[in-house]
Amino acid sequence: MKDYIVRAAAAQAQIRAFACTVRGAAETARQAHNTSPVVTAALGRLLGAGAMMGAMLKGDQDILTLQIKGDGPVRGLTVTADSRGGIKGYADVPDVILPANDKGKLDVGGAVGKGSLRVIKDMGLKEPYVGQTLLNTGEIAEDLTYYFAASEQIPSSVGLGVLMEKDNTVKQAGGFIVQLMPFAGEEAINRLEKNLGRITSVTALLEEGRTPEQILDLLLEGMDMEILDTVPAAFVCGCSKERVEKALISIGRTEIQDMIADGKEIEVNCHFCNKNYVFSMEELKNLYRRAR
Repeated sequence: MKDYIVRAAAAQAQIRAFACTVRGAAETARQAHNTSPVVTAALGRLLGAGAMMGAMLKGDQDILTLQIKGDGPVRGLTVTADSRGGIKGYADVPDVILPANDKGKLDVGGAVGKGSLRVIKDMGLKEPYVGQTLLNTGEIAEDLTYYFAASEQIPSSVGLGVLMEKDNTVKQAGGFIVQLMPFAGEEAINRLEKNLGRITSVTALLEEGRTPEQILDLLLEGMDMEILDTVPAAFVCGCSKERVEKALISIGRTEIQDMIADGKEIEVNCHFCNKNYVFSMEELKNLYRRAR
């Protein structure tokens, strides 16, 4: 199943909902950063959340960034997403190894620890929107549920999951976000709560072979669900040597001169896709000539 996001409405637009499968993106991130299973699970969950929250953006150029900073060994996670299904992300410490939690599952909460969640929306205005809340559990889905309620005042239910193969590749990854609109009535709220109570876990649903549409069918059963659109998703990094050149030129001649004085080629790493770009002495001298 290819990665994609589904957007839906139900109960005469009293509820909006999103569901996604991002196994490919989570596996691409795992390969790029050589993440351990628990970090793959944490990053895969945040990639799923980023994909769906990116689909909430309205402008083609809008960018969403999710940043988690915690006192656990992984230290931090960063994911960015656009409104067209492009997602990318990385973990500050990719090789964390922890024993399973008391449920026998990967201990994402232990890897993340206590800290904060920041949501940054760059919508082309003078200043980006920034919302921040404390982490409740470090398990990510619960933390985003709290963020929507506390920072955006939108009652929401967030479910995220990543299932690993025995060889530590990603077997399943995806999730859902269901939100109540301000005018939602008691009947719609009660029916949604009943439906949510039947959901055990996202990974169980994905492992049963359920598609994002079928997951939404369960969540919104009996509520006249309407699929609004479907958006392909993928791990996409827009880095290139040309963009790195521009970044180096922007730091100014003094900094580039110091690099040249070291007498060695330099290597610049992209945090998101872990690709390295090498600049020879001759290339650095050319950048110096182009800088101010």
